[in-house]
Amino acid sequence: MKAEELKSIQEPIKKSYREDPMLARVVFQVTGVIDLARVACRIVKGESAQGDNVSPSPAYGPDFIDAGLHPAAGGSGALACSAEMLIESLVACAGVTFAAVATAMSIPIRTASIVAQGEMDFRGTLGVDKTVPIGLQSIRLEYHVETEASAEQLATLLKLTDRYCVIMQTITKGVAVESKLSVQ
Repeated sequence: MKAEELKSIQEPIKKSYREDPMLARVVFQVTGVIDLARVACRIVKGESAQGDNVSPSPAYGPDFIDAGLHPAAGGSGALACSAEMLIESLVACAGVTFAAVATAMSIPIRTASIVAQGEMDFRGTLGVDKTVPIGLQSIRLEYHVETEASAEQLATLLKLTDRYCVIMQTITKGVAVESKLSVQ
């Protein structure tokens, strides 16, 4: 794709965001089904909602994920969104951590799943409004469990899951990221 083609795709989107900033807000949602027996978490294909339109991310293949622009930034929607992939990573890590902590604490869990939502305003990443932050502005996790565990056990389970989840700690504490260009 050439710059002109990208500009021609994005300019109408940018214009609509200038006219109605709410159109730039996208909520990403990823669900993970926790497998306590294997101490694992299966990621269910993500969805994103822009306005009233909810669509699945169709770019998942059996052995690969193709990533590209989200439709809110001019993409076709045929490729995976990196913001969704970040949230999927959080769900996977939190799910595995939850399963490991529940197992370590001998908390009887019949079923467990996680729903995560990440909210982003695309005006920032498209340069429509310089005051809008670039990237996800909030992430919410909600665990759904079937258990006979006490409220105290569940509070400890959640506290330890949050404490030991690598991705959560990376996101909440921040991490230095270095970019460099290597010319071949």
